[in-house]
Amino acid sequence: METVSNPATSARVLAVRPVGTTAVLAELSGLHDVLALQALLLEQPLPGQVDVLAAAETVMVRADSPASARRMASLLLGLDLTVQPHAEGKLVTIDTVYDGEDLAEVGRLTGLGAEGVVAAHTGQVWTVAFGGFAPGFGYMVGENQALEVPRRSSPRTAVPAGSVALAGNYSAVYPRKSPGGWQLIGRTAAHMWDLGREQPALAAPGDRVQFRAVREFLEVAEAEDARSDALAATDAENKSGLRILSPGLQSLIQDLGRPGHAGLGVSSAGALDRGSLRRANRIVGNQPSAAVVESVAGGLRVQAVGDQVLAVTGAPSALTVVTPSNVPDGDGDTDDDDGQSGQLREVPMATAFALLDGEVLTIGAPGRGFRSYLAIRGGAGADAVLGSRSTDTMSGIGPAPLAAGQLLAAGVATSSNVVGNPELQPDFPDAGVTVLDIVPGPRDDWFDAAALESLCAQDWLVTPRSNRVGMRLAGEPLSRSREGELASEGTMAGALQIPPEGQPVLFLADHPITGGYPVIGVVVDHQLDLAAQIPIGGSIRFRWAPGFGLPANSSPDSPGIPQPNDSQTK
Repeated sequence: METVSNPATSARVLAVRPVGTTAVLAELSGLHDVLALQALLLEQPLPGQVDVLAAAETVMVRADSPASARRMASLLLGLDLTVQPHAEGKLVTIDTVYDGEDLAEVGRLTGLGAEGVVAAHTGQVWTVAFGGFAPGFGYMVGENQALEVPRRSSPRTAVPAGSVALAGNYSAVYPRKSPGGWQLIGRTAAHMWDLGREQPALAAPGDRVQFRAVREFLEVAEAEDARSDALAATDAENKSGLRILSPGLQSLIQDLGRPGHAGLGVSSAGALDRGSLRRANRIVGNQPSAAVVESVAGGLRVQAVGDQVLAVTGAPSALTVVTPSNVPDGDGDTDDDDGQSGQLREVPMATAFALLDGEVLTIGAPGRGFRSYLAIRGGAGADAVLGSRSTDTMSGIGPAPLAAGQLLAAGVATSSNVVGNPELQPDFPDAGVTVLDIVPGPRDDWFDAAALESLCAQDWLVTPRSNRVGMRLAGEPLSRSREGELASEGTMAGALQIPPEGQPVLFLADHPITGGYPVIGVVVDHQLDLAAQIPIGGSIRFRWAPGFGLPANSSPDSPGIPQPNDSQTK
C-alpha cells in the first residue's frame, strides 16, 4: 500500500500513508479538519477500525487486520469533512495558581508581561486536540496565537504533577511527575487522570477547557492507597496461586493489552510475544486473553500454594521442579522452605504440568530467545484497568512488577474443563542476526537514498538500553535529508523511529502513542513476536517487505530487497 493523495480541494483528507501493515496515517490541512475527522471516525467507525489517534496535522487509524488497513485508504479519501457536524465536548474549568517558574520568561517572549500572560491564558477557551506523552496529558489549542512560545532549550528532569504549561501553540497540564521541556506558568490541584472515574481523563480530546485564576487552592491530601490494602487482604484470604520467590530480572503480568484508548494517551501494552501468550493459555485450558507472567532472561522462581496446573512457553529454557522434603507430610506448610532441597525433576516447555502444593518451579536462562510466558490455569489474578490486566511500564498503568514474597492468585479465566496437548514452538532468535521485514514510511521521505540503503545494508546491535518501550539499536547513524522538526503524530508498535543522532529505536508495546521523530519504516505486524524475542546483544538486519512497495528514494538494486531464499534468521 503506497501513499495515496486526494486531488479534491474541499475539506477532505489530503493523503493517506501506510503505517506498517495494520494502520494508516491520514494527513489534513489543519487542526480544524483533524478534529472533524476524529469526531467523524468516533461516531461512524470504519470497517475494521480499532483505534483513532489525532495529532497536530494527522489522524492515525489502527485496523484489526492488514486487509482492513488496505481498504481504509480509499474510504478516508472519500470522506467530506465540510458537511460533518460534530458535537462540542464538555466544558471543564481548571482553577490555576499562576506562579510558574517560567511565567516571567513567557511574558518576555510574548511581550505581554506576566499579568498579560495570565489574562491571555484565562481569557480564551482551549480545546483538547489530542492526547499523548502520558495518560491524561492533553494537547490544548486556544482561540488565538498570543501565547505561542518555544520549548525550553534544556528540558527539566522532573516537572511536578499539576504544572500548567505552554509550548508552541499548545497548553497542557502535566498529570504526573515527569520530565518535560514546556514553559511552566502555573499549577493546579485538578486531577487530570484518575482511574477511579468512569472517564479517567478530566479533559478528553474534543473537550473544552477554561482556566480560572485563583490566589490559592486547598490542597487535599490524597487518601491512603486502598488498593494495596485490598491486595494484602486478598493475599491473606486467597490460599491458591503462586508465591513469588524470585522475579528474576523482570517479571510482569501481561495479557493481550488494552487497545482503544490511544486518545487518552494510553498505549495498548500487553504481551510482547502474543503467540507465546496464546499458546500458554491454550495448553492450560485458559481463555486466549487470560493474564500470564512475562519474564525476561530466566531466573523466575515460584512456589505453588495449593495444587496448580502450569505451562511455560516462549524462549526455550530449562524448567526444574523441586519437591521440598517437608511436603510429603501433607500439611502443606512450606512457608519456611526455599525449595533448594528435596526431590528434583525437569518438565518440558509448551506442555501442561502439575506443580503441587509447596513445590518450586525455576525457569532457567534461555538458550535462545529472551522472554518466557508462565500460564497458571485460571489465569493470573489481578485487577483489570481499562479492561486489561497488563502492566504498562511507561505510563505505570496496571499491576506492579512482581516482587519476592508476593502471592499471585489463580483466577477463573478458563475456557475448557481439560488442559491442552503439548505444542510445538517456533524457532527463536539467538545472539546472531535476525532479519525483520519493514514497510516503508510513513516518513521515509525524510531520508535520502544513502540513508535508506544504509538502513538495510548493515546489522543493528540490540543494546542494553532496550526495554518494553523500545529496542535501542546501534550502528552507523542515519542522516536526515530534511531540516526542521516533524509535528507530533501517532505511532505504533513496530515503528522504527530515527532521533536526531541517527540511531534507530524500534518501538514495542509500551511505546509513547505520539512522537515527533520521523518513522522510516514499520516492522510487519506478524513479525513483532519475533522481534520481542531478540536478546540483548543480538543483531537485526532490516529488509523491505515484499508486496508493499519500496521507499521513493530507494533503488531496486539496493540492499534489503527480499530474495526468494532469504530466511528470518541467519
